[in-house]
Amino acid sequence: QVQLVESGGGLVQPGGSLRLSCVASGSILSIYTMGWYRQPPGKQRELVAAITRGSANYADSVKGRFTISRDNGMKTVYLQMNALNPGDTAVYYCNADLLTIRGSRLDSWGQGTQVTVSS
Repeated sequence: QVQLVESGGGLVQPGGSLRLSCVASGSILSIYTMGWYRQPPGKQRELVAAITRGSANYADSVKGRFTISRDNGMKTVYLQMNALNPGDTAVYYCNADLLTIRGSRLDSWGQGTQVTVSS
């Protein structure tokens, strides 16, 4: 069994910062890609940022403001969000493309954490 647990969401004023964390646990042999997605109210889920062991990519809307990083040893991915604006309000989900100890390839999701940007 694999579990992803996010933390760090909350309410922040425009221009502020938040740091999201996601820890993966369970029967994990290896993690290929970890990423963050978000789902704004009334809209579809979209990719925010993803990171492999060698590179990261970002949605155009967050480039220069958000930074994704990972600690492979701790099976953790972070999302540093700066210069937040109301358009960043969404539920943020952690995602991991991983290989289990039993040899199964899984696309796993966290339960989501709410980020609200408002004055």
